[in-house]
Amino acid sequence: MGRGTDQRTRYGRRRARAALAVLTAAALGVGVAGCDAVGGDSPAPSGSASKRSKPAPAWDTSPGSVAAVGDSITRGFDACAVLSDCPEVSWATGSSAKVDSLAVRLLGKADAAEHSWNYAVTGARMADLTAQVTRAAQRGPQLVAVMAGANDACRSSTSEMTPVADFRAQFQEAMTTLRKRLPKAQVYVSSIPDLKRLWSQGRTNALGKQVWKLGLCPSMLGDADSMDAAATLRRNTVRDRVADYNEVLREVCAKDRRCRTDDGAVHAYRFGTDQLSHWDWFHPSVDGQARLAEIAYRAVTAKTS
Repeated sequence: MGRGTDQRTRYGRRRARAALAVLTAAALGVGVAGCDAVGGDSPAPSGSASKRSKPAPAWDTSPGSVAAVGDSITRGFDACAVLSDCPEVSWATGSSAKVDSLAVRLLGKADAAEHSWNYAVTGARMADLTAQVTRAAQRGPQLVAVMAGANDACRSSTSEMTPVADFRAQFQEAMTTLRKRLPKAQVYVSSIPDLKRLWSQGRTNALGKQVWKLGLCPSMLGDADSMDAAATLRRNTVRDRVADYNEVLREVCAKDRRCRTDDGAVHAYRFGTDQLSHWDWFHPSVDGQARLAEIAYRAVTAKTS
């Protein structure tokens, strides 16, 4: 073997090392690209499908304060006396032991008296919710309980019901207002009861039907005993509009990581005559308020998967 052979050997070694370096660099490049593609720790380009979304915050099943907003149901209307609010039996913030309200279940009776507030207004519609939320936010509640929308369907006629698009915009406005003032507050949203179910139960009572003639939810309760095609269509139109409203509540709430609904439980609850006011046979009785409190408490305290 001569000097030429040694030079060729060294040259061959240099070529092998160079080739190995190229292959190593290529392998590393593929590895980095692969990590990005599956959402690794390296930041992905803006707008990339590989960009990780922020994890949802843990839901607190034991908030320290509660504010309620909504309509007559949350005010306990007609639960204690005819055509009167009775907030002490409210499903959300009432103090009555017969109801065991959401606030009492979460906070205990003593703390509920100091740290729960009811801003619901009898007759309120979704358009009124932003103002209620604004007032409630001044208390800084950790949980805001919402039940609204029945009065948007309970109008003088079906043509007067709040359009679904308007209902959506109004609820979204209320949620946006809430988030600006209470960015970390949790929100529980109740579904709207099945108004047609309430009609079918209440119409069995003659006194209740007389009270309905005073103008209680005419779109559903008017001509209570009529079963002709027009009356049936009218009631079904109200029923369907309530279903649309409930879908709006679910969809808007789903966009907020600190909001949860009852998953339609109140709407699905089969109210019987024991759960209806014995003055108007339409609003929840004390027993009905207790059932609403149970549903709300289960939803608020449910563990996330």
